[in-house]
Amino acid sequence: MNAKLFEVQHLHKRYGDAEVVKDLSFEIAPGECLGVIGPNGAGKTTTIRMCLGHTVPDGGSIHALGLEMPRDALAIKAQLGVVTQFDTLDPDFSCAENLLVYGRYFGMKDPDIRARIPQLLEFAALTHKANAKPGELSGGMRRRLSLARALVNDPKLLLLDEPTTGLDPQARHLMWERLQVLLQQGKSILLTTHFMDEAERLCNRLLVLDHGKKIAEGTPRALIAQHLEPDVVEVFGVGALALVDGPLRSLAARVEVSGETVFFYTQDAGALLQGLAAHPQLRTLHRPANLEDLFLKLTGRQIREDA
Repeated sequence: MNAKLFEVQHLHKRYGDAEVVKDLSFEIAPGECLGVIGPNGAGKTTTIRMCLGHTVPDGGSIHALGLEMPRDALAIKAQLGVVTQFDTLDPDFSCAENLLVYGRYFGMKDPDIRARIPQLLEFAALTHKANAKPGELSGGMRRRLSLARALVNDPKLLLLDEPTTGLDPQARHLMWERLQVLLQQGKSILLTTHFMDEAERLCNRLLVLDHGKKIAEGTPRALIAQHLEPDVVEVFGVGALALVDGPLRSLAARVEVSGETVFFYTQDAGALLQGLAAHPQLRTLHRPANLEDLFLKLTGRQIREDA
């Protein structure tokens, strides 16, 4: 791996009696996308806030670009690009004006910002909306404008906190395309997401958090191979739940139930699919194990309220 661009060591954060981040360490290399995944309340947003200097850790260290957070917060943030979960665009300014005003926060001169605005709008596929205000844009357009704004200072590292939440599939795919371009340009990205397909598409490595602790780390493919059987057979329909205690159970290494669906995890699905042929009333889906299976195995299937 290349030299570390960003490094977190033994990070701790407590709110009252709750320790929301517990001894967390990770690093990001130049040109790498590190994904952080975990259920609600896992500590993802608190970690991002500490990385940005918005929240002071109770213990541990954060080094970025040869500097230390929070001591050198201003110097670090001058080289970061940030897209938060929530829209922070100024509704009174046009797209171009949002970029101009944001660039001024970094001490950039107006002529330098204006020179960058056309290429930033083109990158965001918003050239035709330069004079439109955020309220006139779709959700996907606003997210792309937020990304363009985060690039106004030409940052080396982007911190993206669930950047595609609330977008339709077409808008998400366009956002992914833009993020891939940034990675190809050598930018580094720290990404939190609830979308496992997003994590698999964009991330070189993944950090899985739960209850403030790192419970797994590695490439998406390596984590799947390490923690899961290669084949998954989903079975649903009237009578599916009865299979859990039936003879087909022995043909799977592991069985899980979610709602009315039974998940059979197996090294080889052949015998199981043959046995399921005797139950034509049931619907089946045979597929390879994926990141969503990994996420649910490591963090559980129970729904958690926002924390």
